[in-house]
Amino acid sequence: MDKLKVSMVQMQVTDDVDKNVQTAIALIRDAAQSNPDVIVLPENFHLMGTKEDLFKKAETIDGPTITKLREVAKELGTYIVAGTMKLRIQGEEKLRNSCCVINPDGDIQDVYDKIHTFNARVGGRTYAGNQVEQSGDQIIVTNIKGVPVGLSVCFDLRFPEMFRILALKGSKVILVPALFMLHTGKDHWEVLLRARAIENQVYMVAPATHGTFPPNGDWTYGRSLVVDPWGLVIAQASDGDGVVTVDLDLNLVEDVRKRVPTLSQRRPNVYNWNEFDN
Repeated sequence: MDKLKVSMVQMQVTDDVDKNVQTAIALIRDAAQSNPDVIVLPENFHLMGTKEDLFKKAETIDGPTITKLREVAKELGTYIVAGTMKLRIQGEEKLRNSCCVINPDGDIQDVYDKIHTFNARVGGRTYAGNQVEQSGDQIIVTNIKGVPVGLSVCFDLRFPEMFRILALKGSKVILVPALFMLHTGKDHWEVLLRARAIENQVYMVAPATHGTFPPNGDWTYGRSLVVDPWGLVIAQASDGDGVVTVDLDLNLVEDVRKRVPTLSQRRPNVYNWNEFDN
């Protein structure tokens, strides 16, 4: 397959699950008018709120939201990547921040649990994602219409070794659904996405939330981006809810890798990671 047509959904997220899901599905239907191969939602499209809200309103993977998205994917005959939502797992105290890949038959094809929880002090606030989320431990490459697509989420972007592994596992496109804070987004969002694209010579597709979110009215950055394997921004969302659709020329991945063959010049035998494990 020489091209992959992707649609990114950008939306504001509230503490009202029904409102969020209705917005997401309306935007998915808008995206479907362009007949994309895959539609990708942002991180936490389902809900933002207090810690108590997150635990109270979390769903299971067979709950109403993923079930509805499976029906919509089958109806539209397209892949839907359900950004992330907080999922409750039987036997686990904490929630998973999970990205579900739903195929055109309405089946859950793959699930990626965010590996790096958001723990940082930004804009005068301390965020402790590890109080809510159980980190995942599996690096996942899914397959969309024969194209290997790596899965990642937001804060993962700051851990380049994960993206190198996704590239080495065959990814030509890496998805990064995000809820990126305004304070870091204005300085780091585009820089990090372009860096990961250049380092690994892949497309980076990053749908994001925008606007304020509960419980404190903090701002997210928005500006959903697509970066090509040369590191050029080829699509960007303006502020507000909306959809950005772009055709990815997959031949460019191979062309860039031939022109600047960094992946083939790796020297893993001299990269001694063991001494840094602690």
